[in-house]
Amino acid sequence: MKFYTCGNQDNPSLLLLPGTCCTWKRNFKTVIPLLEQDFYVICVSYDGFDDQEDTVFPDMVTETEKIENYIQEHLGGRIHAVYGCSMGGSFVGLLVQRQVIHMDHGILGSSDLDQEEGMSARFKAWLIAHVLHSIFREGQLPGFFQKRLDAKEPEQRAYMEKLLAMFGVGDTGMAFVKRKSICNQFYSDLVTPLQEGIDVPGTMLHIFYATKMGEQYLERYEKHFKHPVIHRHDLQHEELLVSHPEKWVEEVKLATQV
Repeated sequence: MKFYTCGNQDNPSLLLLPGTCCTWKRNFKTVIPLLEQDFYVICVSYDGFDDQEDTVFPDMVTETEKIENYIQEHLGGRIHAVYGCSMGGSFVGLLVQRQVIHMDHGILGSSDLDQEEGMSARFKAWLIAHVLHSIFREGQLPGFFQKRLDAKEPEQRAYMEKLLAMFGVGDTGMAFVKRKSICNQFYSDLVTPLQEGIDVPGTMLHIFYATKMGEQYLERYEKHFKHPVIHRHDLQHEELLVSHPEKWVEEVKLATQV
């Protein structure tokens, strides 16, 4: 795992956690220049998803411990804010519930917080790893998926293309990622339990809730977190981040009181 920083260290610290099978650059490249004016930005680069390392993603808990160690060693065990994109929101939840470090503000970016067990979780992880590894290697969608994308309305297609670019569609820049890293990350996220009713004094949990994902996700947020601050957006999964970066930065600053 690597950590990349930018901005003035005297500014409030903001840790950015990428989503499923994403690199920090692909996930946050459009917003980092906007954030570093007001934050000391720290980007997490997971094991197995950094082209400067020859590593494999182990599991959610091991990666969480590495993040905790960094915050303890470099920030005195306290950080102003942590943003978790999609799966990164699972890390936000784990960091809060474990209480090894303290964060003033945690933000989950339209995270799904899926939880599953047994053979179903293993099969889903195997299937996702098979599909994504092929996309990473070839830099393009399988024919069937490309036809479905081409058939969408222009606005929907534009959003999907930006989201897919985070997964390496359009080039082969993700070809270094091993299939095992994809499988381990997806499976571990499914089977690593997140407590219910998480509530830590001094920590505000914010949810960037993309309402077009469905109300079942709101129910999950209110199940796992006792007093979540819900920021509703009439958008799809992480559409605010990928399609409206300036607005996303405004929302992050508002949530973290910067």
